[in-house]
Amino acid sequence: MPEGKQPEPAGPRDVSKDVSQMSFEEALAELEQIVRGLESGQQKLEDAITAYERGAALRRHCEAKLAEVEARVAAIVQHADGTLGTRELD
Repeated sequence: MPEGKQPEPAGPRDVSKDVSQMSFEEALAELEQIVRGLESGQQKLEDAITAYERGAALRRHCEAKLAEVEARVAAIVQHADGTLGTRELD
């Protein structure tokens, strides 16, 4: 980056990080930022629509990540001797 030039802030249209590659925490943080922006009512209509679409994708991603974790937790079993183990996921 040339000296003195600052990077542009990432906005809803910034697709440099594909949603599917984000961790749950990253996606949730971006979703919270989008919600705050939409609630402020200060965005232009087209920007708000784009932000809403990105937010919907982030919400779906977060829900999928949570479902994966729930399945992993459900796979934890307690053996007769009291030790914990896992069973194979379907």
